[in-house]
Amino acid sequence: MALDPSLVATYKRDGVVVLHNLVSSEALEQLRQGVEANMKSPGPWANEYTPAGASGRFFDDYVNWQRIPQFEQIGNTGSVAQAALDLMATKTARMFHEHVLVKEAQTREVTPWHHDDPYYGVDGMDNVSIWIPLDPIPESVALRFIVGSHLWNKRFIPRRFADQSAYVDQAKDFVTLPDQSELDAFPSITCPVNLGDAVAFHYRTLHAAPGTLGTEVDLRRAVSFRYVGDDAVFASRPWRTSPPLDGNGLSFGDQLNDPRFPIVATR
Repeated sequence: MALDPSLVATYKRDGVVVLHNLVSSEALEQLRQGVEANMKSPGPWANEYTPAGASGRFFDDYVNWQRIPQFEQIGNTGSVAQAALDLMATKTARMFHEHVLVKEAQTREVTPWHHDDPYYGVDGMDNVSIWIPLDPIPESVALRFIVGSHLWNKRFIPRRFADQSAYVDQAKDFVTLPDQSELDAFPSITCPVNLGDAVAFHYRTLHAAPGTLGTEVDLRRAVSFRYVGDDAVFASRPWRTSPPLDGNGLSFGDQLNDPRFPIVATR
């Protein structure tokens, strides 16, 4: 089913929207199986952000959908891919990659304020991440977004998740992220969600998330499917992209006509 046009309008205006009841309980169980398989057999770009000896665990990994069938099934077909197409309002939706994020109980590490575009080796404003939680997400561990920040026409130097340090001090076409007091002055929303819901946000929407330390949450698992639309092209960055995808025959400025980025929905 097509999304309600009001949701599409909210996404265009705010850069973030909650999609209620997008994913079935069966699909959530498939994704849990996929995450379990992923954590037992991490890919080459997996990260462990929690220092040895510290409480909790913050794990992430990406670009495993071609070897984990549950990710391919949910991300490349059905309601999730269709929602991406509707939100972008494009003729096509391509899978860019999937991203697994897991925070276990008593994890101190936060997800720092950032937006995703500067990390990625792709340019274009037709895009969306659909973040699907596999556990209930109360406000204490929910994603937080700065409303409308995707329209600021700014790209901020990325931060490392391990220590929140900036990748570089300065770079052409990128600016330093404002400090916390400045960010706090902008309108923001927090997105607690129930099982079956998803949070959709633009690659340029600034967002952050707390750890689980001091909360009632024992486990916060999510799979985020990243999509691009008609205007997406392969691009360079002043740093190693994340994920660090090679051109594989693509030149900078080329459309993503590559089996790694399949078209998963069309209008």
